[in-house]
Amino acid sequence: LFTSVKMAQRLTLRRRLSYNTKSNRRKVSKTPGGKLVYLYEKKHGTNPKCGDCKKELRGLTAARPRELAGMSKRLKTVSRTYGGSVCHKCVRSRIVRAFLIEEQKIVVRVLKAQEATKK
Repeated sequence: LFTSVKMAQRLTLRRRLSYNTKSNRRKVSKTPGGKLVYLYEKKHGTNPKCGDCKKELRGLTAARPRELAGMSKRLKTVSRTYGGSVCHKCVRSRIVRAFLIEEQKIVVRVLKAQEATKK
């Protein structure tokens, strides 16, 4: 009647860390020999964020820092000023701000010149 009932196989950790932390996540896997073993999962990479508005940048690879070091440049950047570190909207606002500041300086200079000619 109970001939097919087997006891659950015990699993032992392969590393010394025994706490259930983010860096110690594991899944159960069956080997070709029929044994159950723990396989340690790597952490997922996150998408780079804009330095100004903190939104995710599009067109870049999500990876862990060590993996990024080995990747080619085309996977980590976009061909634009501040590409890969700041989003397009923030780049645009920086350019517009710089332009308006320069225009304001010119206006001040012109007003000073006009005052000088009146005196």
